[in-house]
Amino acid sequence: MRDGGLADITEEFAGWDEAEDTDPAAEQSVTVGGKVYGAPFFVGVRALYYRTDVFEQLGLDAPRTQDELAEAARTIREQRPEMYGIAVGGAYTYGAAPFIWANGGELATEKDGSYASALDSPAARKGIKAYTGLFGDHNCPAAKCAGMSGNDTVTAFASGKAGMAIGGDFSRQAMEDGEVKGKYAVVPLPGTEEGDIAPAFAGGNNLGVLRSSSHRTLAVGLMKSLAGKKTQARLFEEMGFLPTYSDVRTKAAQEEPFIAPFVKTLDAGAKFVPASPGWAAIDSSQVLPTMFQQIISRDKTVAEATDEAARRMDDAFGSTG
Repeated sequence: MRDGGLADITEEFAGWDEAEDTDPAAEQSVTVGGKVYGAPFFVGVRALYYRTDVFEQLGLDAPRTQDELAEAARTIREQRPEMYGIAVGGAYTYGAAPFIWANGGELATEKDGSYASALDSPAARKGIKAYTGLFGDHNCPAAKCAGMSGNDTVTAFASGKAGMAIGGDFSRQAMEDGEVKGKYAVVPLPGTEEGDIAPAFAGGNNLGVLRSSSHRTLAVGLMKSLAGKKTQARLFEEMGFLPTYSDVRTKAAQEEPFIAPFVKTLDAGAKFVPASPGWAAIDSSQVLPTMFQQIISRDKTVAEATDEAARRMDDAFGSTG
């Protein structure tokens, strides 16, 4: 989009009846500077997997707040020392981000198309402290967990080494193929207050039209057909991809109860990363994982690590315009 490769289809998107039911986070993923450059194709989101057998044996209920989550993790670790209470990773940006968002923080703020890091805000620091507080011998030892990625945490849970993990709707097969088959359930990742759902990162895939297309009308029509409700419903039936339309998704959850917690999470309000070319540089240079790992290893305080990460983010945003 920055290089002008995709066509601005704002007008066509606004006139497309089906687009009215598009999930806001999904629509944000195709919107830059107030202009729409594509159509959401499918969406993926994360929630909290937990071991039903372990929770029953220890007399635990599925956590309803992040404090309850931390306490349940500690209890599991105490009573089942061979397990992590909740598998967390220092290199798991999209598992950590909901803690930032649930505490009122943001990764970055936008004004007139330009972004600035918000990691050094009090609210973001509170969420970062909550997430990094899950690392240690009381839950997930730093020596083992600081370098873990999202895939690593899912693998740990699927292999029976954790009582909880933050995984996606797309993680189901790993669980079914693992040691936890028939022994797990999923609930939305809780927020800071009972009844709240922590905002989750909404990923997925989008479709667009090349700006250079000599058949723009046909190309837009094909995009609408491929990203339309009928196709997305079929994609869910055949491949399990979550639809980006709220009404299609609700129907899918009625037909397949497993996805209900993920749909509930999306309906509560998911988030997307900053729509800036700078985010690619921030992500590839591991700015957030480095920050988490500095705090987990106690090389830096939360304030020091977030200050440094914010500077690196602002440099990346500034260098890409």
